[in-house]
Amino acid sequence: MRAFLATTIGVACTAALALPFAVPTGAAAHSGRSARPAHPTASQLPGSTRNLPLVPLSAPTVTHGTDRAPGAPAEQGLSARQVAPFSLLGVTWDNPAADLDAAVQVRTRAAGTGTWSGWRDVQAHNDDAPDQDGRTGRGATAPLWVGASDGVQVRVRPAAGGDRGAGSAAKVVPLPGGLRLEMVDPGDDGPVTPATPAVPATPATAPSAPVTDPSAPATTPATTPATTPATTPATTPATTPATTPATTPVLDDRGVESAPGAAPVTELPALTKEETAATAAGAPYVGARPRIVTRAGWGADEKLREAGFVYTNTVKVVFVHHTATGNDYTCSGAPALIRSIYRYHVESSGWRDIGYNFLVDKCGNIYEGRAGGVAKPVMGAHTMGFNTDSAGVAVLGTFTSSSAPAAAVKAVSQLAAWKLGLHGGNPTGTTHLTSGGANLYAKGTSVKLNVISGHRDGFATECPGTKLYGQLGSARKTAADLQGR
Repeated sequence: MRAFLATTIGVACTAALALPFAVPTGAAAHSGRSARPAHPTASQLPGSTRNLPLVPLSAPTVTHGTDRAPGAPAEQGLSARQVAPFSLLGVTWDNPAADLDAAVQVRTRAAGTGTWSGWRDVQAHNDDAPDQDGRTGRGATAPLWVGASDGVQVRVRPAAGGDRGAGSAAKVVPLPGGLRLEMVDPGDDGPVTPATPAVPATPATAPSAPVTDPSAPATTPATTPATTPATTPATTPATTPATTPATTPVLDDRGVESAPGAAPVTELPALTKEETAATAAGAPYVGARPRIVTRAGWGADEKLREAGFVYTNTVKVVFVHHTATGNDYTCSGAPALIRSIYRYHVESSGWRDIGYNFLVDKCGNIYEGRAGGVAKPVMGAHTMGFNTDSAGVAVLGTFTSSSAPAAAVKAVSQLAAWKLGLHGGNPTGTTHLTSGGANLYAKGTSVKLNVISGHRDGFATECPGTKLYGQLGSARKTAADLQGR
């Protein structure tokens, strides 16, 4: 996704700004699902997604665009208000093919303290996406992690565009229709604490367990609202391979269904290179499988995603991303951040599942992303035009002006060495993928790519951030070394 601006505009202020204690008339949070029990059962994991329609903040302008709302206002947003607790937000709109050419800014109130943040920029373009063919759902900004919050204010200001004649003002680019604020509550972690387990008892040749973040303060869990809102159902693009039967079985690391009633596995331990080779079907160069926190480990609610799985043929390229959600999270809070991204992709954007195949936190913990089996070629929604025969690995954070931590880059190398090795990929090599169509390469174009590429190599974007992109060279070399090349 494009570079995320983590700037804070203005100075944070206290709650001297009075807020309404109820959402104003006409701006009630959408909540179309039936209310859940106050005490969820084991099959009803906590968390919710709520949305509020944006309203005009200034006089409307006349528009003539075919994919824009007629009479769209020059600026839309929400006044400061109290809302149900949430930790991640974004803005969505009706037409996923329409661009939001605007500055999106938010300020939030910290839950429990009443302290307001300054204005923060939200990346207006979410460049991680399914391929164009059959794409449905909603357009969306990148999500922004703000931590446990109970107040919000939003403004969306259209960019000036078009030709400027002498003495004439710049044309205002109209906003797409159906703009709304999405607020995600990830819920409490509950009994599962997968992000910082003990070091597995493996031989010295096994990859070391990721470091933890013991000095980081504990995060404040978001309160679970009593109701669950309406969501846009995710759909499967018509051009993707056939899905497996519409069931939600427990899968092992190879994507094999476990016995009925088996308890979910919260992590897959690191294996030695020898142990990995024994399960790699004779692959000549394969890195040792690193420890991976499963979907059960980070608390995925499997009822949210579409049933069944979609696979591609192989994995020829690993695309590295940053989530552009900001760096203000602790490693113990990474599961909540991932649950929030999952809900934002599925409930807010209308995708079938979380878009990334894997995610990595700044302490080097690796998490399973899209469902279907970590060793299988699961088709993701991460690099529009090149989701076929690839895997997407997203490092949690924003790495435009700051480098990714060494532990995160090492984890990307370990994951790539294993995942590419299963499919015969050389991390320092190149290969070709055929574009499915996007903003950089026309559909049908054969494109030469590094086997470990950045998102920007296949899509016109600044993702994975200038700094992380510059670290991919060392990641390629490390991954090749881990494969024994």
